[in-house]
Amino acid sequence: MRFLLAALAATLAAAAFVPVASANNTRVTIADFQWSNKTPHVDLGETVRWTWTGPDTQHSITGQPPTTPDFGTGLTNDASQWDSDPNTNYPSHVPGSEYDVTFDHPGTYLFVCKVHQSVRGTVTVSDTAGNPDSDFGPAPAINFDIDPPHIDRYYFTTDGTSIAAPNIGPKGKGIGFAYSTNESGTASVDYYRIVKKGKGKKRKKLKFFQGYNEWPAHIGFNVARFAARSSTFKPKAGKYVAYFRVEDLESNSTKDITLRFTIFGKKKKR
Repeated sequence: MRFLLAALAATLAAAAFVPVASANNTRVTIADFQWSNKTPHVDLGETVRWTWTGPDTQHSITGQPPTTPDFGTGLTNDASQWDSDPNTNYPSHVPGSEYDVTFDHPGTYLFVCKVHQSVRGTVTVSDTAGNPDSDFGPAPAINFDIDPPHIDRYYFTTDGTSIAAPNIGPKGKGIGFAYSTNESGTASVDYYRIVKKGKGKKRKKLKFFQGYNEWPAHIGFNVARFAARSSTFKPKAGKYVAYFRVEDLESNSTKDITLRFTIFGKKKKR
């Protein structure tokens, strides 16, 4: 009987010293317009580490002031002092970059991306002292975007319908150029004027760079004002060849598309 009582006492004593499970430092990855964990939990003094794994990296970690707690939101702490991109409204990160926030006060904190309001979540901090030296867990795989965008369709247009390689005139007005692409980025074109030089067998066609145009490109259908006068392109009458491409946000570019056209000058009055 004494032996059983002693064993029971030892068991109870051991149970009394079993440590309470802690939350530990936590890692959250950002990819595909969402967080891997939208509701991380940590203890006092512990850290949440956000990692941009790509390929989309245009997201911020921006703390929000609490809504009125009287409505049962539970958002009782002001997290607005934390912002991974405090000096810009257009965040962009290198895949693999990280941002840490250490929480020293209990409560529930709301975080959003300042560009994409649907990319949001909450961090819950307990009132238990945590372990600031705990392991964050394994580093996530980084998703580098090495694939160029592709252009699904392109054509010159004046009224939404496709037309053949155009005669553009008078110089400076340009013409509509429609195209569709599968990634956001920048569309650009380089213009070369074709000039014939020499006589007889020595006559050659030479290309002279005349300038370029750039336009923002978004996913889907786009229309650009092709060959229009701008600060980077001063059109002259003549025959041209142009090279058009789309570059995504990671500097991956399509192959150049060759476009030929003619620019007419203003008709002279008789």
